[in-house]
Amino acid sequence: MALIIPRKYKQKLLPETTEVAIKLVKDTFQQHLSRALNLRRVTAPLFVLSGTGINDDLNGYERAVSFPVADLNDRRAEVVHSLAKWKRVKLEAYDIAPGYGLYTDMNAIRADEELDNLHSLYVDQWDWEQTIYPTDRNLEYLKAMVEKIYNAIRLTEQAVYDRFPHITPRLPEEITFIHSEELLQRYPTLTPREREDAAARECGAVFLIGIGAPLSDGVPHDRRAPDYDDWSSPNSDGFIGLNGDILVWDSILERAVELSSMGIRVDPAALERQLAAEGCEGRASLEFHSRLLQGELPASVGGGIGQSRLCMFLLQKAHIGEVQASIWPEEQRTACALAGIDLL
Repeated sequence: MALIIPRKYKQKLLPETTEVAIKLVKDTFQQHLSRALNLRRVTAPLFVLSGTGINDDLNGYERAVSFPVADLNDRRAEVVHSLAKWKRVKLEAYDIAPGYGLYTDMNAIRADEELDNLHSLYVDQWDWEQTIYPTDRNLEYLKAMVEKIYNAIRLTEQAVYDRFPHITPRLPEEITFIHSEELLQRYPTLTPREREDAAARECGAVFLIGIGAPLSDGVPHDRRAPDYDDWSSPNSDGFIGLNGDILVWDSILERAVELSSMGIRVDPAALERQLAAEGCEGRASLEFHSRLLQGELPASVGGGIGQSRLCMFLLQKAHIGEVQASIWPEEQRTACALAGIDLL
């Protein structure tokens, strides 16, 4: 997306007050999240060894930032993209019971991002994972997780209002569930992003189900790596897909903003099916994948929630650079400064 300069944008918090508000959002949300989902905080790596299959491949084309480790005979390590697979390994290592899980502060560098209002080289998110029973691998369980997370977001929005009463809440009481195929049928002439905008504008907050598998037009709504979310199993709504994105309508940018990507994780059958669908069966021999196929890892549900994205939305900012320090093209800094958008 191109840089958006909102019409008549006015900051609701000065930069120094924004720093206080960022801490309020982060402290408040993670308390509500951990309590609602029975999560305990753990320490996470900034980088992992290459070639283990642990790092998240995201959409499959992003390059990981990597470097040689001198004390390991120059074996390469790479900065994490996310911790989708690492968290599942930790659930098994810590023997966490079904219904309980973990969360962590994940920091990443994504060198291939196109920098704009919502995308930065620096990614910070709460990565969370919960152990579940195999019988919980269904859409109803996923929806229950979504509603708990959405409630935590709304409670945080209320905390911001209590502290800064001029920042009035925007979120609806309930989040709407819709499958990406339903959205395609409703808006067949729109692009996937335009469909997201239309749904978020109409409902205020949407959980879009089924990201990764081809729709009836032969094209997936968006791409997902084949080895963490289950996007190929049938669900109770008569479609396929046990994953999705939380989208909210941002009245400042006048577009949908994704706050979270999450899903029921693949079991051995779904992993084999999705590796075959993506033509990457060779990954089955990697450490993570072979352990999963051998039944050594627990069934789980998990996801990531953007920390800066959430701060940006709840503090009603126009650019993610107003709530995090990063690097931006000079022309973008200039355009933002002229519009009264102060990048940190």
